Amino acid sequence: MTKSKEHAHELIDRLAPSQVKAVVGLLEAMLDPVSRAIANAQLDDEPETEQERHAVAESKAWFERNDGQGIPHEDLLTDFGIRPNDYKKRKE
Repeated sequence: MTKSKEHAHELIDRLAPSQVKAVVGLLEAMLDPVSRAIANAQLDDEPETEQERHAVAESKAWFERNDGQGIPHEDLLTDFGIRPNDYKKRKE
């Protein structure tokens, strides 16, 4: 084992259980390929278009008109002709 890994093990051994849990979560995120890809992705520096600004403004206005509430999942399923029980069965 490398000295860095040995040192990491020593440090982990000194942590409180709640701290170990946090470190494990961090390590899992670091090793997850999707998380790693997101962390290494280039910053989106493309300017926002007028169409995008308009879409965001419409979205915010919609939420204001609906007391900040989204659309319930069951309502979306119904819009597509799916009953919630059908979705649950398919998921299983």
